[in-house]
Amino acid sequence: MLELSFHHVSLPTRDLEKSAEFYEKVIGLKRTQRPPFKTVGIWFGVGRNQIHLIVYPEASFRPSKKVDSSDIHFALRVEDFEAAYKQISSHGYNENLPDLHPKKMLLRRSGNAGFPQLFVMDPDFNTIEINVGPFEHVAA
Repeated sequence: MLELSFHHVSLPTRDLEKSAEFYEKVIGLKRTQRPPFKTVGIWFGVGRNQIHLIVYPEASFRPSKKVDSSDIHFALRVEDFEAAYKQISSHGYNENLPDLHPKKMLLRRSGNAGFPQLFVMDPDFNTIEINVGPFEHVAA
C-alpha cells in the first residue's frame, strides 16, 4: 500500500487578483513562491500544503449557485473557529444573507460532524469549508 499525503489543490480562476484577494484577506492565507510556469497563477501556503490558483479560461467553472456543503468542496482546519468566523464575517460573509448571495455563509456550530463548520464560496463559486475537525484518520 502506498503511503500518500495531501500536497495541494489547484483551482482555476477567471480573475486572478479578485480570487487572490479572497484567499489573502477573507481566508487569511499567505502567498508562497511559484515556479515560472507558462500559465499565470498564484500559490498559497496552507501549513505544509498549498492552494494553487491558475488562470484557465477553458476550465469547468460552476454556475452561480447557493453554498452547499454536500457539493464539491475542500476543507481548511483552524485552531480557533471563532477567530476564523470573525475574520470571514468582517468581509461581509453572513449566514443570514439570501441563499444565492455570493457572500452567503453556511454555519454549523454543532451537527453530525461533531465539530463546528462554516462554508463559503470564493469568487469563482468554489466551496470552502472551515472547521476545527480532528486530524485523526478514520479507518474504513
